[in-house]
Amino acid sequence: MTETSAADLVEQNKRHWDERVPINAASTFYDLDGFRAGDEDFDPFQLDEVGDVDGLELAHLQCHIGLDTLSWARRGARVAGLDFSAPAIAKATELAAEIGVADRARFVAADVYDAVDALGAAAFDLVYTGMGALMWLSDIRRWARTVAGLLRPGGRLYLVEIHPLTDVLDDATGTTVAGDYFGRSARTYELAGSYADWDAQTTHNTVTEWHHTLGDVVSAVAAAGLRIEFVHEHDVIPFRRYGTLVADGPRFRQPDPALRVPLLYSLAATSGWIPSPSLRPSAE
Repeated sequence: MTETSAADLVEQNKRHWDERVPINAASTFYDLDGFRAGDEDFDPFQLDEVGDVDGLELAHLQCHIGLDTLSWARRGARVAGLDFSAPAIAKATELAAEIGVADRARFVAADVYDAVDALGAAAFDLVYTGMGALMWLSDIRRWARTVAGLLRPGGRLYLVEIHPLTDVLDDATGTTVAGDYFGRSARTYELAGSYADWDAQTTHNTVTEWHHTLGDVVSAVAAAGLRIEFVHEHDVIPFRRYGTLVADGPRFRQPDPALRVPLLYSLAATSGWIPSPSLRPSAE
């Protein structure tokens, strides 16, 4: 794929996401009233794996309307959110003011690969990327190098993402293989509405995704000079990815414990090959 064609596909994706910002913001899926009241959508394992963020400089890449970003700010981090959608960034900035954390939250509209220029080189203790982000990136190695450029020595990447195996299992039950796990060609398709409101009327429905295997992601992070701390796989997901999944609190899982497959994974890696017992910046 040429640089020009990749850029065209990204621009098409941006139009798709720009259109869905007001739809998602108005949806019960995002529940902004609950968020304003203090709700957050982290899994317990995320909070355990990330640990205390109070006083840290945190960058959230592909932050959409910033709910996770602002949740980290509520927990004491100084946050910078980045997304390629200007309407999403405008909404995130508005929410920061509404919940009273504008003094420690900033949001920037930029391409993820330009994050070092947009946010600052070696400026962060923690780079966070949440679910449903990496599939929109054509170059996973370039993304990993970007993350490495954002981190201070001893800083940390924390990624929680939809497991790539879910891309190739059957939509009905999620228990049989229905696609090529190792296929890495861009996939362009039509997607009307939004995962937050499938009945919403939309115009920009053509999107392109890129499939990255778990090995691709781990290898890209390692090649960028980051030390892998762990890769954990999880059997829950925040939406009904397959028709047979059953609710387990705010998450969904397979109904039969004998047929579990990984639905999410989390990864942590440290910059500078320095295992750090604490992410807190040293006292001046």
